Amino acid sequence: MADPKHRLSSNVPGALYVDRTCIDCDTCRQLAPATFLDVNGMSSVQLQPRSEAELAQALQALVSCPVGAIGDAEHRSVRAAVAAFPLRIDGPVSYLGFNAADSFAADSYLLEHRDGNWMIDAPRWNGALVRAIADRGGLRYIFLTHQDDVADAARYAAHFGAQRIIHHADRRAMPDAEIVLEGDEPRAFGDVTIVPTPGHSRGSCVLYYDTYLFSGDHVAWSRETGKLRAHRRYSYDYAQQLRSVERIAAYDFTWLLPGHGDRIRLEADAMRAALHELARVGTPREARR
Repeated sequence: MADPKHRLSSNVPGALYVDRTCIDCDTCRQLAPATFLDVNGMSSVQLQPRSEAELAQALQALVSCPVGAIGDAEHRSVRAAVAAFPLRIDGPVSYLGFNAADSFAADSYLLEHRDGNWMIDAPRWNGALVRAIADRGGLRYIFLTHQDDVADAARYAAHFGAQRIIHHADRRAMPDAEIVLEGDEPRAFGDVTIVPTPGHSRGSCVLYYDTYLFSGDHVAWSRETGKLRAHRRYSYDYAQQLRSVERIAAYDFTWLLPGHGDRIRLEADAMRAALHELARVGTPREARR
C-alpha cells in the first residue's frame, strides 16, 4: 500500500500520488500516460485525471503496480479497474495486468486460441484475474519467454492444468516445466511458432502467431527514440542478441508485444525495416529500459 507520508515531492497536488517505493518499472506510464510521468528515475503524477476515462486508466495502473507505490487519498473503488483485466489490446490478444515485482514488472499477455489459450509470461497471482481467464476458456499453455519473467506461472499452471514451455538454457527458472525446448530451431504448436532468440539470456525465445510477435525482453519499442530497441544493459550476449533480431525479421507481423518496453503496431514492411535497422546499428548505450 502506498504511504502518503512518503509521497514524492514531484507529484502534482491532488488525490493520486506515487510514493518513494516506486521502482521506475514504467507500468503506470504505459497504462495511464496522461497521468504519470518519469521524473528523475521514478514515476510521478504529472496531471490528476481530468475525465472518467483518465481516472479509469489511472486506477488500472494503481492495481497493476507491482510494488503498490500508487496511492489514492480519496480511496475510490478499484473494482472496475480490477475487472478490466485481461485488457483487450487487439483481436485475440489481451494484457493481463497485475505485474509482478519479482519479474521487474514484466508485461504478460493472454492469447485466445481456438485450440486452447496461451499465457505469455506470467503476472502475479490474482483471484479476479483467474476467474476472468476462466471465463475466456482457461489456459492450455504458459509460454515463458526467458528465465526472468516467470512470476506466478507455476500457480497458474497448477490451477488451469496448463503446460509450461521454456527453453532448456533457461530451465533453472522453471525446472519442472512440462515442455522444454532444445536447440535453435523454431518449434511449431499448430499455427503458433516459438523461435529461439538467444542473446538477452541463453534461452530467450519469442512467440509468433498470425500478425503478433510476443518478444519478451528481446526487442521492444522506445517511445523516447521512436525506434525499436534491444535492452543492451541487460543482455547476456548483445552481439548474439542482434543476430537474433535479424532472425525474426523473416516473420510477417504487425504487432510487437514485449515484456519490458512499449508495444507497437507497424505495417509489416515498416516492422521489418525497423528490425533490420536495429540488427545493423544496435541500441545506443544510454537508452533506458
